[in-house]
Amino acid sequence: MGNLFEQELNRESVFSNRDAISPYFIPDALPFREKQIKEITGLLAVVLKGKKPNNLFVYGKVGTGKTCVVKHVLQELDEFKQKQNAQTQSCYINCRLHNSKYKVLQKLCKTLYPNENFLGYSASFVFDKVLDFSRAKKANLIIALDEIDKVKDLDELVYALSRGNDEIENGFGGVSLIGISNNVLFKERLDARTKSSLCQEELVFPPYNAEELKEILKQRISLAFLPNTVQESALNLAAAISAQESGDARTAVLLLLRAGELADKQGLVKVSDVQVKDAKSKVEEEITYSMVSTLPDQEQLVLYTIALMALKEKPLPKITGQQEQGVLMSGEVFEEYQKVAKRFKESNVSARWFRAYISELETYGLISTTKSGPGMVGNTRLIKLNVEAHKVKESIEKEIAG
Repeated sequence: MGNLFEQELNRESVFSNRDAISPYFIPDALPFREKQIKEITGLLAVVLKGKKPNNLFVYGKVGTGKTCVVKHVLQELDEFKQKQNAQTQSCYINCRLHNSKYKVLQKLCKTLYPNENFLGYSASFVFDKVLDFSRAKKANLIIALDEIDKVKDLDELVYALSRGNDEIENGFGGVSLIGISNNVLFKERLDARTKSSLCQEELVFPPYNAEELKEILKQRISLAFLPNTVQESALNLAAAISAQESGDARTAVLLLLRAGELADKQGLVKVSDVQVKDAKSKVEEEITYSMVSTLPDQEQLVLYTIALMALKEKPLPKITGQQEQGVLMSGEVFEEYQKVAKRFKESNVSARWFRAYISELETYGLISTTKSGPGMVGNTRLIKLNVEAHKVKESIEKEIAG
């Protein structure tokens, strides 16, 4: 029979390079993001002349190409700086993994001093080492903080990094930030003095439409699949589903990846719309978890509250005697949210911010809202969860535990 792993490796596959259809793969060309690439390149180009770029905050929903574009531009900068002999150093940090000021500074130092270890040293000592590097090399540091809103002591981190430039003489380096977030409201967590220390630009990434998603998938198919193994029907369906999910390229790519895996498992030589349909529920679950896990803490708590209340399955009564299933009243959700926030030792937000978070969650498609109609007592906003409550609850509890 031969070795089991040898048999597995020798199996026929529709893939030529499976990694190229991963959501984390960054292709050389990024279609429909030329404008954003040009803007970020223009902002950072001054570093090649020894000047410090302005800080930049990049916003956009999940799957709109924010991280890919920033990484792509920084990679191009790192390649070109050698020709210009420019003193600059970039560092990309995922704040989901490094979610405190200390962890971010440790990661930064690991990049700047790869042969040294600063574990156990104080945050102020590690921060001084960052500034020492900039001074000694006369280097402008560009720090990309992905999911920046995940940093627990965000205000302290941003204030320290932005004010650190005051301790570096002009022309002897500097520190610039690129903050990446799917939450345009995150800056409201910053203190007034921190905001005043930021000289920042802002860039918003719009969602992709169906035709753009189709072209993106065509590019990935040419890189990841063997020729003529993905039918047009599979491509069209994956693009259509993803366009309905708020223009998320990550969903589109993941759909074709899982569809290709199903084709391999079934011993098929082509991927059709049948495999895409079969992959849809699994991908939706993965995307829901991914989306929930990337939400800012307060939005997670609001969604967690909605999931907890939805699990109680208490129908909403109408004055007509009928009952509305799975619908929650906004005021009751807000009251329960305040209790949940207290339980997790998080500060409560105001009713105004609560409404803003509800709007954000609706934008992501995780909930839907409507005004109370005929048969309801009073005039209130009604909230309904669009995803399975127990999955949301489990996902957020994993995040909290982590």
